[in-house]
Amino acid sequence: MQELIQYFIQNSTALYVAVGLLSLCIGSFLNVVIYRTPKIMEQNWKREYHEYFHADQERETEEKITLSSPASTCPKCKSHIRWYQNIPVISWLFLKGKCGSCQNPISIRYPFIELLTCVCSLVVVAVFGASLQMVFGVIFTWVLITLTFIDFDTQLLPDQFTYPLAVLGLAVNSYALYTTTTSSIWGLIIGFLCLWIVAKIYTLLRKQEGMGCGDFKLLAALGTWMGPFMLPLIILLSSLLGSIIGLILLKKNKQSNAFAFGPYIAIAGWIALLWGNEIMKAYLG
Repeated sequence: MQELIQYFIQNSTALYVAVGLLSLCIGSFLNVVIYRTPKIMEQNWKREYHEYFHADQERETEEKITLSSPASTCPKCKSHIRWYQNIPVISWLFLKGKCGSCQNPISIRYPFIELLTCVCSLVVVAVFGASLQMVFGVIFTWVLITLTFIDFDTQLLPDQFTYPLAVLGLAVNSYALYTTTTSSIWGLIIGFLCLWIVAKIYTLLRKQEGMGCGDFKLLAALGTWMGPFMLPLIILLSSLLGSIIGLILLKKNKQSNAFAFGPYIAIAGWIALLWGNEIMKAYLG
C-alpha cells in the first residue's frame, strides 16, 4: 500500500488516470443510488404505514427495491440492460442516447452525472495532490453529488447520507486532516443550530415551514469537515447561488414554488473545502 501511494506521488499522470476511471465508474453507480434511494424510502414508508395503521389487513406484495435488485431495465420495453450497455459515457454515446432494444431515448443526465463525478474528483486531486486529504475529499465529493441530485428530484436529503457524512467528518478530523477536533465538533453544533434557529423564526413569523430538517443536518455535516469559521462562507455562497437560480426559475415559471436549497449548500460546501481558506484570505485582505 505504501509503495502504491509513493508511486502515485511520483507519477501524477497515473494518479489522474486512476482517479478519473474510478470516478467514472462511481458516477455510474451514483446514478443508481440517486434514482433508487427515494424509491426505497417510499417503499419503506408504505410498509411502516401499513404495519402501524392496517396491521390486521393483508398488504399487497410488491417487489422489494434495493440498490442491487431488481436488475436495471429500460423503463419502456423492460429489456435488461447488458453490461456492455452500461459502460460510463461510452455506452450512451455508442447507443446514441437510445435504448438498444426499443430506441427509447435515454436521458443525457446519466452521462452528465458520470462526467461531473469524474471532473469534480479530478479537481480535488489537482487541489490536494496524492494525500489523505485527496482521498477523503473525493469521497466527500461523491456524497455531495448524490445528495444534490436526490434533493433536486425530491426535495429530500436522506439521513442515510447526511449522518455518515457527519460521522466521517468527525473521524477524519480526529487526526486534524482539515481542521482541529474541537473545531469539527463545534462545526457540527453551530452548523445545525444556525439554520434551525432561522427556520424557527421564519415559522413563527410566517406560520409556515420555510426549510426542511435535511438542510440543518447537511450544514452540520459540512461543519464537521471544515469547522464553524467556514460556515458563514458556506451560507453566503449557498444563499447567493440559491437566489440567482431562484430568480431564474421564478422568471421562467412565472410563479413562486418551493425549491430545494440543499444542492446550493452542497455546492457551497464543496467550494469551501477546496478553496475556502483562499476565499476568506482574499475577502479579509
